Amino acid sequence: MARSVTYVSAAKLVSMARGNHRMAVIDVRDEERSYQAHIAGSHHFASGSFAARMPELALATSGKDTLVFHCALSQVRGPSCARMFSDYLSESKEDSGIKNIMVLERGFNGWEVSGQPVCGCRDAPCKGTCC
Repeated sequence: MARSVTYVSAAKLVSMARGNHRMAVIDVRDEERSYQAHIAGSHHFASGSFAARMPELALATSGKDTLVFHCALSQVRGPSCARMFSDYLSESKEDSGIKNIMVLERGFNGWEVSGQPVCGCRDAPCKGTCC
């Protein structure tokens, strides 16, 4: 069954993430992640290689029930990758446990402008301890 992709605000994401270890943030920005900051704890799966890495993403998010995708503005890459992954999961014969696929409204740029915490580490994936 296809999962619908919904949108979530930065403020709502912060409240959802508090103490929730079953949620993962997926950053699909390409090279800009290497010279900009990122959301602490996020996984990086660049949009340019996203389709080929979907099985890896499924493994990396094992045990999660909510994934939140974003790019710089969440207007093209973030929503496209979220829909692509939703379709991938729907076609998979195994139950991933993922119930919610979301896109961060206004993307990373909106997150940062709204004053939410960002991380500048180079860890892959980010351990979320830098904020």
